[in-house]
Amino acid sequence: MPKPKAVSNSIELGESQYYFNRELSWLEFNRRVLWEAQDDRTLLLERLKFLAIFSSNLDEFFMVRVAGLKQQVEANLETLTPDGRTPSDQLRDIHAILDPMVQEQHQCFEQILVPELKKEGIYILSYQDLDDKQKNYYHHYFEEQVFPVLTPLAVDPGHPFPFISNQSLNLGIVLRNDDNKKELFARVKVDFDPRFVSLPLEHKGEFKNAVWIGVPLEQIIANNLSALFPGMEILECHPFRVTRNADLSVEEDEADDLLLAIEQELRKQRKGGSVVRLEVLNNMSIEMRDRLLQELEVEPQDVYSLAGILNLKDLFSITGLPLPHLKDQRWSSVVPPAMNVFTEPTDADPETWRNGKDILAAIRRGDVLVHHPYHSFSATVQRFVTQAAHDPQVQAIKMTLYRTSGDSPIVNALIEAAENGKQVVALVELKARFDEANNITWARKLEEAGVHVVYGLVGLKTHTKTTLIVRKEEKTIRLYVHIGTGNYNPKTAKLYTDLGLFSCDGRLGRDLIKLFNYLTGYARKQSFDRLLVAPINLRTRMVEMIERERNLALDNKPGRIIAKMNSLVDPQIIKKLYEASQAGVQIDLIVRGMCCLRPGLKGVSENIRIISVIGRFLEHSRIFYFGNNGEDEIYIGSADWMNRNLSRRIEAVVPIDTPTLKQELKDLLDLFLNDRRQAWELQSDGSYIQRRPKPGEDDRGVHKILMAQTLATVEPIQD
Repeated sequence: MPKPKAVSNSIELGESQYYFNRELSWLEFNRRVLWEAQDDRTLLLERLKFLAIFSSNLDEFFMVRVAGLKQQVEANLETLTPDGRTPSDQLRDIHAILDPMVQEQHQCFEQILVPELKKEGIYILSYQDLDDKQKNYYHHYFEEQVFPVLTPLAVDPGHPFPFISNQSLNLGIVLRNDDNKKELFARVKVDFDPRFVSLPLEHKGEFKNAVWIGVPLEQIIANNLSALFPGMEILECHPFRVTRNADLSVEEDEADDLLLAIEQELRKQRKGGSVVRLEVLNNMSIEMRDRLLQELEVEPQDVYSLAGILNLKDLFSITGLPLPHLKDQRWSSVVPPAMNVFTEPTDADPETWRNGKDILAAIRRGDVLVHHPYHSFSATVQRFVTQAAHDPQVQAIKMTLYRTSGDSPIVNALIEAAENGKQVVALVELKARFDEANNITWARKLEEAGVHVVYGLVGLKTHTKTTLIVRKEEKTIRLYVHIGTGNYNPKTAKLYTDLGLFSCDGRLGRDLIKLFNYLTGYARKQSFDRLLVAPINLRTRMVEMIERERNLALDNKPGRIIAKMNSLVDPQIIKKLYEASQAGVQIDLIVRGMCCLRPGLKGVSENIRIISVIGRFLEHSRIFYFGNNGEDEIYIGSADWMNRNLSRRIEAVVPIDTPTLKQELKDLLDLFLNDRRQAWELQSDGSYIQRRPKPGEDDRGVHKILMAQTLATVEPIQD
């Protein structure tokens, strides 16, 4: 009998050298997003879309993460991150890495994409590129559509420097009074739609192949300023943009009414937090730049000086041009085979499920796994709730809502259920970042309809994605559940990849009853039969399963872990993965975004491999696989391996027991691990190298493969 392996304990796994910085790791994720815009294998308007996503991501990063670091510096906090950096260190390093990255973004736009767009007849022009006839058109456009909206704000002893709202695009203007030759400063806010004003094609002039011509709005305004400042000489005019701290701060234990407290904090937020970033063009004069620094109380390291145009997030509008050959082919999702006999209703009547379209009957035949956006959200999750709302046998619907769309059919179904006399409970997370105002709006609508709206537990965000339907069947009660990895949002369900389990397993149903009682009442000491719930037992169980694989490897048995998630940050989990690797456990991690674990370190993590998949869809599903010496276990759920998910949020992770569904998930993980088009391999120095297909290897990438596999099973529907 072979002796158990011995593992050296001479390495201190808590040392900073074994951890990547969370913020810098996120920047590397956004660099991979930027690459999709730079990669000439990506279709042209999709490249433009990724440039816009890169900018949108950065806005949120500054409003939350950079803002938080600045608050720590102001409070003189010198707490070290696991990688040994202070808040000041992180701010310095963020700027050092990010400044050349955003320069690269703007070079990609100006020097690569703009010329490529011109070849396709799409012209994003500067005002100076226009002929007299075209300028005359925009002059009339300015007078009729823009001039009445603008409000020039002077800055002088009687008019203090105006408040500059978050993410707003502005013109800073220096003028000279013809009477006394005194120089003055003024500000004009540009923010209104459209940002890129199209030119009618009858005015396309020399641009013979044009299918669309547009000019940035700020340039139209800048070249017609005499109408705003008659009798003044315009000396300078430069655009600038600010980003402010936009993170909510609510002391829940001191708030008698959480909804009211969030509303008050949102009003404060609209007034504006401190400026955390100033974006200017690199032709702005030193004098104007210094003035903005002083008035906005911005440090030089918070300034990003760029070429071209500001706020490339607005390029989203151009990606909507009806030019299908320049975009990914439209995807139409399918009804999963297990539910395919229950076809899409032929009309808008929500009760058409009665005519053989009974989704609950499909679930009674066995557990069903859905994978969005390949599987239809409307024909599965949405119909699950809608059918329950109108089924006379359904007595109660309980649901957690973290993010959903403002016009959500899910919310409407819950309202209809309450109006139909059912007991309806909605756990609404008011603190879902950047969705707070939207959540408040429909929380009030739910309450007005008679839904029991609960805002969760003090100090814990309700992030779990769960639905429980209680139905009376003959002389008994049957519990139907949906437990997923993604939000109940029909819009993001077309863009994010997420998994969901439908089941009427009584053990899962009873666990969800306990979970909802934990969230709505005083049932604090809960134990769960099947579910892993944060912050109760999820961390403990994950650690136990990692340690089990380690012990198997130490006993000369195969140890195997595969995990897919959005982020891996938690130091305790990372340390346990290091220990498992040292014992010989083979570990593959699929981490889309932040990853603080350093793979490939001799004696520490040489048995750990990490990839990130970036592509058409945003990878959002979480899957956890443990080999367990041939009796493998596999889970899906709402939690990443981050401290906030494991300790400060309500999360639910569910085991997948049905052999066919387990195999589906294992096959899915294999697809990711073998991807040669969209996957990036994390190196031990923190850099990522994109895989490239070798001759004969599949070059489609996991998203295209999954779309093809899905269409091979059933015809698509309009979702």
